[in-house]
Amino acid sequence: MAMEVMQLLLPILIGLTMLAVAGALLAGIISMGFEDSISQRLSNNLMRWRVILQGIAITFMILSFFIGF
Repeated sequence: MAMEVMQLLLPILIGLTMLAVAGALLAGIISMGFEDSISQRLSNNLMRWRVILQGIAITFMILSFFIGF
């Protein structure tokens, strides 16, 4: 039962994290276009979140590989 739930949820979680990565990347690129110090800090935070979200997405992909998705 738990494996079926994981096989159903993992593709959804992978898709959501990939969308979040794309959103963080796009927002970070846009914020880099502004010159003030607030946007520089925001850009750094967004890029940090992008890396974290990429790690989560890769973890979900590896997990789906191991459960046989």
